[in-house]
Amino acid sequence: MSSIGTGYDLSASTFSPDGRVFQVEYAMKAVENSSTAIAIRCKDGVVFGVEKLVLSKLYEEGSNKRIFNIDRHVGMAVAGLLADARSLADVAREEASSFRSSYGHDIPLKHLSDRVAMYVHAYTLYSAVRPFGCSFILGSYDKDDGPQLYMVDPSGISYGYWGCSIGKAKQAAKTEIEKLQMKEMTCRELVKEVAKIIYIVHDEVKDKAFELELSWVGEVTNGRHVLVPKDVREEAEKYAKDSLEEEDDSDEDNM
Repeated sequence: MSSIGTGYDLSASTFSPDGRVFQVEYAMKAVENSSTAIAIRCKDGVVFGVEKLVLSKLYEEGSNKRIFNIDRHVGMAVAGLLADARSLADVAREEASSFRSSYGHDIPLKHLSDRVAMYVHAYTLYSAVRPFGCSFILGSYDKDDGPQLYMVDPSGISYGYWGCSIGKAKQAAKTEIEKLQMKEMTCRELVKEVAKIIYIVHDEVKDKAFELELSWVGEVTNGRHVLVPKDVREEAEKYAKDSLEEEDDSDEDNM
């Protein structure tokens, strides 16, 4: 039964007769129209990669970032409406700061993701507000729990992952992530694979230019979430481009 256009999509607080909340589904559609973001957990940390589309040649390089620092040990990669994502990043920062002032140590990532997911879910319950049009991935590292990775979607669901992707090419990225042996890899090895996956899933025809954003948190950074250094990023991009060229050459040889 299709209920689109029959009034059941006017409010986030209304179920359709077949049990769907259309406003939440539309929010998920906003995420699917966005550039791709991926994060992969390895044995010594978490690596984030984002395909940030450059819609104008006049943009300043590095503006409108889609990777945020939430706490010194927590990073966040987003897909969907960037303004909504910034708002949720501020909520997550408040939660992390409040936890530290109350308990005197860093917030566990499961606790943080659950708290922010509850906030996102609250915006799917009332007709006076709309759901957030973004999904986000949270990653952290500490010596007790090791690397951790969670994803929260517009419905307020939070899942733990070894590797996940959000955005327009999430299915293609998921297929590539599944090929990796991430449990045996280090952050330095994985950062090249993350760059390669972003280059593979980028749609050259529809979206010409993009900036690759990379960050990591793990043993290599002493448990702090930071952007990948410029030399490591350039090396990863070179590896990604060379891998794509090799695949293109092998495809031509096969033909």
